[in-house]
Amino acid sequence: MPAQDSYPELPFERPGVLDIPPRYRELQADEPVARVRTLAGDPAWLVTRHSDVRMLFAHPALGRSHPDPERAARFSDTPLLGGPIGDSGTERADHRRMRLALGKAFSSHRAEALRPRVQAILDRLLDDLAELTPPADLHEALSFPLPAHVICDLLGVPFDDHEDFRRWSSGALDMRDPAHAAASIERLHGYMGRLTEEKRRRPGEDVITDMLDADGRGGLTEQEVVQLAAVLLLAGHETTVARIDLGVLLLLSHPDQREMLRQDPSLAPTAVEEILRMSVPGLGLMPRYASADIEIAGVTIPAGDLVLICTGAANRDAEAFSTPDRFDITRAGNPHVAFGYGPRFCLGASLARVELQCVFGTLFRRFPSMELAVPVDRLRRRGHVFTGGLVDLPVAW
Repeated sequence: MPAQDSYPELPFERPGVLDIPPRYRELQADEPVARVRTLAGDPAWLVTRHSDVRMLFAHPALGRSHPDPERAARFSDTPLLGGPIGDSGTERADHRRMRLALGKAFSSHRAEALRPRVQAILDRLLDDLAELTPPADLHEALSFPLPAHVICDLLGVPFDDHEDFRRWSSGALDMRDPAHAAASIERLHGYMGRLTEEKRRRPGEDVITDMLDADGRGGLTEQEVVQLAAVLLLAGHETTVARIDLGVLLLLSHPDQREMLRQDPSLAPTAVEEILRMSVPGLGLMPRYASADIEIAGVTIPAGDLVLICTGAANRDAEAFSTPDRFDITRAGNPHVAFGYGPRFCLGASLARVELQCVFGTLFRRFPSMELAVPVDRLRRRGHVFTGGLVDLPVAW
């Protein structure tokens, strides 16, 4: 094994906004469980093959906590996602309580019930877009406000406050400036603390009220409600915003697929799954810690080590996907891991799918001539933010 100072350093170079780093592919072929150095300069294991990634997502010895968090390797210097989270002694029980408390609110049934509301918000935003004189920034006109409206409705957060929580959410995920990230997290938690107190005095029909109803009955404590509400607000719009931007870009970059979808909007569900597989908004990595030794692909990952699950590479693995670099909105049996796998499958997956299906089943019917207003290589990535995505998406029609 090479010395630590010779481990390849993250982040690896990406040729373009729709590409994964070629280094991922090289490691996937030659060293699927490889030693790398993180953004924080610490050693970690990078796992890139689809079968190994699915196995790790479901492995009981892999989680977000660490028994000695102060000495644990860090992914980045960001307080929120840079290192261990939670208590190693209670992580699995805490995870079960959280899933039980939120399962109903984020169920596929609840997501489907929200589809008319999502479509109504989308239609209004597209009406407003049609009133603009192109070119326009689709990121500001659609990609951000749609998920923000939806998660605000679900949580009971006033949308009028969206500029504040947008700024705090982006700051909380900043991988360049730990002080800025910490201050943003504190402001986001403070905001959610005040909102939670208000919900306790004046309950509503929303997820925060539901979580408070479970307080004291084996459910969530008020501190956990505040922390979870902040995470849900952040994750509920940041990740979907990036997928809308990159999904639009994928379809604009593949006119045959865009036209097929425009003519047959019933392809939206499979198109969304292919967008989820092909788009890599950030680094395409999920940091986890081994609570016991893990044997994988002929390698022993020692207990306590940091493991980076590379969904970006796994979703382009030729052993799992035929023609993995081809964007095909009719792809059947798409076992991507964009939402994780097994017990760690993303709680908000059903809601995200409904939002994305509405967008991609509607956008190009309303704007059939939409095109990029700048060359692809002039688009700017949010490389400093964990969730990644684009700074803007100028389009014309």
